Amino acid sequence: MSKSAPIPYAGRMKYLRSLYVQVLIGIALGVGVGLSEPAWGVELKVLGDGFINLLKMLIGPIIFSTVVLGISNTGDIKKVGRIGGKALLYFESVSNLALVLGLVAVNVFKPGKGFNVDPATLDAGVISEYASKAPSSSMMQFALSIIPKSFADAFTSSGNLLQVLLLAILFGYALAHSGTKGRVVHEFFTSVSQILFRIVHMLMHLAPIGAFGAMAFTIGKYGVRSFGPLLSLMAVFYLTCLVFIFLILGPIAKWAGFSIFQFLRYIREELLTVLGTSSSESVIVPMMEKLENLGCSKSVVGLVVPTGYSFNLDGTNIYLTMAAVFVAQALNIDLTIGQQLSILFVAIFTSQGASGVTGAGFITLAATLAVVPTVPVAGLALILGIDRFMSEARALTNLIGNGVATIVISRWENELDTKKLHQELSHPRLEPGL
Repeated sequence: MSKSAPIPYAGRMKYLRSLYVQVLIGIALGVGVGLSEPAWGVELKVLGDGFINLLKMLIGPIIFSTVVLGISNTGDIKKVGRIGGKALLYFESVSNLALVLGLVAVNVFKPGKGFNVDPATLDAGVISEYASKAPSSSMMQFALSIIPKSFADAFTSSGNLLQVLLLAILFGYALAHSGTKGRVVHEFFTSVSQILFRIVHMLMHLAPIGAFGAMAFTIGKYGVRSFGPLLSLMAVFYLTCLVFIFLILGPIAKWAGFSIFQFLRYIREELLTVLGTSSSESVIVPMMEKLENLGCSKSVVGLVVPTGYSFNLDGTNIYLTMAAVFVAQALNIDLTIGQQLSILFVAIFTSQGASGVTGAGFITLAATLAVVPTVPVAGLALILGIDRFMSEARALTNLIGNGVATIVISRWENELDTKKLHQELSHPRLEPGL
């Protein structure tokens, strides 16, 4: 009986040096520490937070420089407006499908039925911090929130990506009309962008450590037992996300000329990083580079991906409608069709601009639930313990949705190299750009 040849030592070492494998090891070790040493696992939260903060400090400048260069490189302002219009049309259509899907799923499976929670026993104090950060559901207030108080404020205190986008669009438009006077500025931003991307590449080598710390904290803090009573909600949410990815994004991807399964394999390193950190922002730079490697034009990637991080949060949208109705079901509050449609309508606005950072979905949910006075916002305390576990599915779905959207809009603009797309997906490089 012949034995298969062992993998050469050099091959094993190359495999272990893969970011994909290292992040997977980090997640596994984090789960092990969280289960065996919960107290120590909680203390390791600093590793996950530190990694995310290192990347978050670069997100604003990266999005600003990328969008500015995308607009100025295009040169044709009409084209920029056309790409932006197509992107927003796609985002709103698919995101609203996600909202409706979440509403349908929670009504079909009714994961909150049988909890029979007394509203008087709820502790509003535990969610006061989130409620105070909740965005306003008013369209006027939402519009005003896009305008920063100062140029620097968009990058510092507010943390609102929409403000960065607004400044980048204005700056890029002005730069595109500056003629020869703007060449020096354009070259400057080109160099700055390359340096920022290089910094991200350096920081991504810390992804296994960040994933280890974040997962150790999650398991150590909440443990696998803590979500036992709410397992039905988690199961329905994860199932709905899978349905959205394969039955909604799948056909859209097929129309664009690629397989959703091949695409998921291609971005597996990014998916694992997001799984470990619960933040889709942690992989924005590698994701943009992989989309360019797939044949999407640089201008489309530079405009669509940053915009999608604010307007195309499919996983968050599924969570908003599902969690809001779940709380009502758990409190034995029967919502009318009109009330559920009100939640759906308000969620369309509150979901815009929510970032992919851990906890953003919970904060946005507080604003969405406020539209139905009969359901106390304090009811969110019921799902606070498992929100961290569901944030991973939200971030993963958001990431996949933005990747598919960029390829679709590139094809829509006839700026997709389909030959390169098929070649990359069929024979992917292990870690493009790293």
